[in-house]
Amino acid sequence: MKSFVAVFAVVALVVASVMAAPQQGQDSTPIPIVSQSSNQNPDGSFNYAYESANGIKVQSDGEAKQIQVQKEDGTGSEQAVVSVQKGSYSYNAPDGTPISVQWTADENGFHAQGDHLPVAPVA
Repeated sequence: MKSFVAVFAVVALVVASVMAAPQQGQDSTPIPIVSQSSNQNPDGSFNYAYESANGIKVQSDGEAKQIQVQKEDGTGSEQAVVSVQKGSYSYNAPDGTPISVQWTADENGFHAQGDHLPVAPVA
């Protein structure tokens, strides 16, 4: 279970790092954060959001969810707690095209949607 939560934390950090990293050939002047909010609740639920002066917007919220999982030894099932998260981020691509991604991360994996992302054909 802890590894499941850790994977989502790593994914979020990678996305934030990539988006915050200076691009080759671009000015490395720090971009100010124009708004920021963050809440961590006793039940484990949370939300955060921020917007930078260059138009990058990030929003996420999450909560703990109990699900039935197969026991590792295969002798039945048991309750487990997983982190269920959803969020979005948006920015302008180098050519000025607005990019917006909505995502969910839960017991079924990480799923992202955006107009610029390819969609698998229906089987």
